Amino acid sequence: MRQQNGTRGDRGRSAPSASELGWDDGLYEGDGRRTRDARAAGAARAEGGPGDGEGDGAGGARGGGRRTKRKRPSSLKRRIFRWFVLVTSLLILGTAGAGYLYYRHLNGNLGKDDLNLGDHKLDPSDPNADGQRPLNILLLGSDSRASKKNVDLGGSRADADRPPLADVQMLLHVSADRSNMSVVSIPRDTRVDIPKCTDKEDGKVYPETSDRINASLMNGGPGCTVATWEALTGVPLDHFMMIDFAGVVSMADAVGGVPVCVKDNIQDSKSGLKLEKGESVVQGEQALQWLRTRHGFGDGTDIGRAKAQHLYMSSMVRQLKAGTKLTDPGKLRNLAESATKALTVDHGLGSVKKLYDLGNDLKRVPTSRITMATMPWQYSSGGSFVEPKPGDAEKLFSMVRQDIALDGKDKKKPKSDKPDDPSNAADSARPKAEIPVRVMNGTGTAAQSPVSGRAGAVADQLNTDGFTQATADQTPKSQADTTISYATTEQRADAFALAESLGVPERLVKHSSAVDEVTLVVGADWRTGTAYPKASGDGDSGGEEAGGTDDNKAPDTADSLNGNDKTACMDVNPNNVW
Repeated sequence: MRQQNGTRGDRGRSAPSASELGWDDGLYEGDGRRTRDARAAGAARAEGGPGDGEGDGAGGARGGGRRTKRKRPSSLKRRIFRWFVLVTSLLILGTAGAGYLYYRHLNGNLGKDDLNLGDHKLDPSDPNADGQRPLNILLLGSDSRASKKNVDLGGSRADADRPPLADVQMLLHVSADRSNMSVVSIPRDTRVDIPKCTDKEDGKVYPETSDRINASLMNGGPGCTVATWEALTGVPLDHFMMIDFAGVVSMADAVGGVPVCVKDNIQDSKSGLKLEKGESVVQGEQALQWLRTRHGFGDGTDIGRAKAQHLYMSSMVRQLKAGTKLTDPGKLRNLAESATKALTVDHGLGSVKKLYDLGNDLKRVPTSRITMATMPWQYSSGGSFVEPKPGDAEKLFSMVRQDIALDGKDKKKPKSDKPDDPSNAADSARPKAEIPVRVMNGTGTAAQSPVSGRAGAVADQLNTDGFTQATADQTPKSQADTTISYATTEQRADAFALAESLGVPERLVKHSSAVDEVTLVVGADWRTGTAYPKASGDGDSGGEEAGGTDDNKAPDTADSLNGNDKTACMDVNPNNVW
């Protein structure tokens, strides 16, 4: 895996101040203040104004108009003053320049790579009624041994030259309104279809294959892992962030360690982790051991490791939000250095400013609304791999696609006789012939080619049903779920009337600022027929409107962990208790 470390400055934007970048301006702040005072005093003397005399002469000048006699500074004093102003000005300018150079330095630390190397990419998530979009970021942990430090930490010099594997993979989904966050892990041994990927730098083509999902990183880099996730989950990814062994160690040191908990004394000879029962604070290499431990947790598989990673991540988020470890400028600088050296990101996140803005965006999510989950899974035939659990895995992915919080705490839409009640909305719709409907073909995804003519076929059916203003829009579109979107509250009843006519569940009807009229996107879940295929759980009550736990909370098999749970503690494999 190559790391492209070229720096691209943001033209037209002033560089942040040195203090914003952790540069210590304390040595120069006093001098700068004195310089401003000296300049003001010098200007006053030059004009013969207040403040240029000795004793109470200035007051006399203002009160009675009588000017007191003033000593002219000696030639030496004038030269010292000019020298002082010049030197202090250079120091201030030098510090600002150092801050800008430090900013460039941090940008240069970042590795940068292409977001998606697949042939087919999903369209970004549509914005909600307020114009806000969900944010989907793929977090990757690389086992690269490309540096001596990574070789030492990874313990496998024989792997120093092989392409890295992505042994940690988590989808971080932030809701459009930034009220909640979901983190979904996929076990590294999940067998998936890895799509064809093309390395844009050397043109090498990696053919489609079936393999463990962690092997996708070897097919040109993180952009192929992104393509694999989009094909598997149907979730459009906006960014990726990848960290290596050395980065985990240095970042854990920078925040002063992370509290973790085990229910028994644990010793894992494979990872080197050894802890006593109860809570411990892990940092440095021990933090890496915690994140890499597989045999020592749970049943000794990668599933226990994913749970341990969630516990670690939740604990670190709580620490960072508390801010207790990051009040010292030196630690802030260390964290900035560690984070930027450790990270490879897509070009859309390829600057410190963009990462800083992203961090501020994520800070808006309360810790109590962060949910960590693992893709529901089952062993494949033969037990060598795991695979998505039918039903439960798709439900989890669908919740993410529909921007539904995994904790079941989304605000429920009102159930009453008011117009907002979807059960009554269709009754107040305009006549079908008066409702303009735009139909789009979104059946092409990262995993499947589009079905030709789908928009036209469904539009023809709508015309037959009385929606005589339904027209097919040939604009390319790609999304996993069929959706019906409306632009204004006046169109809401029309949208539900359309859903009722086609059999589309009410949960797929959305208020969006991305459309101008009632818009139907025929998604990858509706590739044939003119009536929406009815799936289990798509009853008249309508998904999240019903308020039932089936459609509004992650399945139990996702093994969810709340970000505010300070009592979480890892089960230890009996074979690894000391």
